[in-house]
Amino acid sequence: MKRVLLTGIDGFIGHHFAEGILKNTDWKLVGLSKIDSASTLHRLTDIDLWSKQFAGRVEFVYHDLRSPVNPYVANRIGPVNYIFHLAASTHVDRSIEYPMEFVQDNVVGTCNLLDYARTLDGLELLSYFSTDEVFGPAPEGVAYKEWDRYKASNPYAATKAGGEELAYSYFNTYGLPVVVTHTMNVFGERQHPEKYIPKVINAVLHGERLFVHSDPSRTKAGTRFYVHARNVAAAMLFLISQHEKGVPILGDKFNIVGEKEVDNLSLAQFIAKVIGKELKYELVDFHSSRPGHDLRYALDGSKLKEMGFAYPKTFEQSLEKTVQWYVQHPDWLLADFSKAQFAKEQQAFDAVSQKK
Repeated sequence: MKRVLLTGIDGFIGHHFAEGILKNTDWKLVGLSKIDSASTLHRLTDIDLWSKQFAGRVEFVYHDLRSPVNPYVANRIGPVNYIFHLAASTHVDRSIEYPMEFVQDNVVGTCNLLDYARTLDGLELLSYFSTDEVFGPAPEGVAYKEWDRYKASNPYAATKAGGEELAYSYFNTYGLPVVVTHTMNVFGERQHPEKYIPKVINAVLHGERLFVHSDPSRTKAGTRFYVHARNVAAAMLFLISQHEKGVPILGDKFNIVGEKEVDNLSLAQFIAKVIGKELKYELVDFHSSRPGHDLRYALDGSKLKEMGFAYPKTFEQSLEKTVQWYVQHPDWLLADFSKAQFAKEQQAFDAVSQKK
């Protein structure tokens, strides 16, 4: 039986991945978190992570990876076969306002984890979860492959690229068994309300005006390849299954990509249709007013597909189920927080408009 360490277990992707591990494997799971503003143990209790179904298979360790993993924490973690490193600061807006916070979490934190991993006997694999944003904006018709050049547009993307390059350097220098994944825009239940899909749901439910990122002409919305967190977990578990079959994945990189490209206005309109309410929106050239927001991201997902991976559910099925879940669980939308975000965006938009 494998024993695995999952950093950021109470984060958005982390808790979905934890659930996927427990439901689809017999592994024992050690979750590590510093419990910050983007994480909450309520995610773990909401999916009943400590239920009788998973009894004896889950442990939780508190630690802030901005500090080295000391002997006490290492002893609490115990022996580990796999490490999945998901702990990170992720929101682009906050990275623009507080770049050093992201350097500490995403670069220093990763380095401390890698140094700890070097001390382990029996470590078979360390998975670093990176992002599509390390490649920067993708021109029309371009989808970046795993080993294409990086061109980060904002501090978040730069710090994720920095952590990724550190991880790969430890593979080269110390022989650490590293594998890297680039994941596109992830959505699902219990996501932080600052993210786009919960923000759209909030806007529709409360009749607020939604600001949709667009090109400078304000006629074309930005696009993404959205993927549900459960599909991300499925893709990662597929990769591990290939590794256990002897397929060489260590030292390699893999893109986890949504099945289709969707523009953000069409996505918002789909959400409004599922809810059955009007969408009030305005196309806004956010990149000109706040550099660092890219109009289009795109990754090539053919590598995983050619290995035999297929997503368990379609994008539309996953999105509709997610929207319905939020409607039934409005406490996860934190309306007061979201209204403050809407007001902040309105002020930024008004300030830019007055300058023109």
